[in-house]
Amino acid sequence: MRLVAHPLRWRLLTELAASDYRVRELVTLVGEPQNLVSYHLRLLRDGGLVTATRSSFDGRDSYYHLDLDRCADALADTGAALHPTLTRGHVAPGVSTAGPLHAPRVGVLFLCTGNSARSPIAEALLRHSTDGQVEAMSAGSRPKPHLDANAVRVLREEFDIDITGQSPRHWDTLSGRRFDYVISLCDKAREACPDFPGQPRRIHWSIPDPVTTGGTARADYLAFRRTAADIETRVRHLLPVLSATRS
Repeated sequence: MRLVAHPLRWRLLTELAASDYRVRELVTLVGEPQNLVSYHLRLLRDGGLVTATRSSFDGRDSYYHLDLDRCADALADTGAALHPTLTRGHVAPGVSTAGPLHAPRVGVLFLCTGNSARSPIAEALLRHSTDGQVEAMSAGSRPKPHLDANAVRVLREEFDIDITGQSPRHWDTLSGRRFDYVISLCDKAREACPDFPGQPRRIHWSIPDPVTTGGTARADYLAFRRTAADIETRVRHLLPVLSATRS
């Protein structure tokens, strides 16, 4: 409570609740000097609410990400410290607070570079979690010839989802399509992302490429499990946002 009560830190959390951002982008969004923004981001990182990952597009940059599950736990702990009944509204990880999604269907496009791992995982998880009520698609700037075998495996083994018949596509093939949300999962794809008609809301999830581990087969698959778990968490927190879009 003490950590988030500061007005600037609350504004930073509000911005990061919607998308991952770099420091200079947060400076523009909140209209405060960079040294002040960096100072408060450090406090949020030290408090475990915000994490930072090095940009795969420009290694001198970092993307900041808000851990919404950690925020939920911390707020529940704060409520419990005041009175035990104030934990009743806490939702455990894995439980969606989203209500029924409303027609017409919300369109969401996930983007990464190769469209062989991160973006098809996100597409599959969103489609699965909404029973087709969301029009989820994915594409890449330089699509690979085939889906990564570990992406197919992790969806099948961890989520009982089969995407074996899917193939990577170039985002130019969707240039005339309208989407409500365009979500980049790759720092490089974010920088090169084209414009889509209808001014869709742009969101960025800075997720490292699990393909680049270069370790053993087991280590490579564990990297995919971590990536899929990260994406599943982000998709779960996206559901209430999508529900509100068409309500």
